[in-house]
Amino acid sequence: MPTWETWNRSFLGQLRIVAVDGDRVVGWVALRPYSARDCYAGVADLSIYVDPETRNRGVGRALLGHLVAEADRAGIWTLQAGIFPQNGASLALHLNCGFRLVGVRERIGRVGGTWRDVALLERRSAV
Repeated sequence: MPTWETWNRSFLGQLRIVAVDGDRVVGWVALRPYSARDCYAGVADLSIYVDPETRNRGVGRALLGHLVAEADRAGIWTLQAGIFPQNGASLALHLNCGFRLVGVRERIGRVGGTWRDVALLERRSAV
């Protein structure tokens, strides 16, 4: 797990959204640049987290929907996400928010010593 400083430096400062319930953070979504090269200035990877205790209450859909709108306004033309295929809830969330499955990268991630495939999804801006 990265330190706050490392995490904070890796994500775009202006495109972060946090969901709270009372005084508790129940979810967040943030963007990180896809590349430092100028030709990819409008492409970003997204990370989203929803507290398991608040799942199925629309938190993820609200966060991702808000992020998509903000990214469009900021000139981000492509959002992409890498999701383990076993995470059906996250796949469904992204597909319901206008993402499409580009493909599956085989054995690209490793968790606890086990190789995992990663589904690559993207959403292109209408702008």
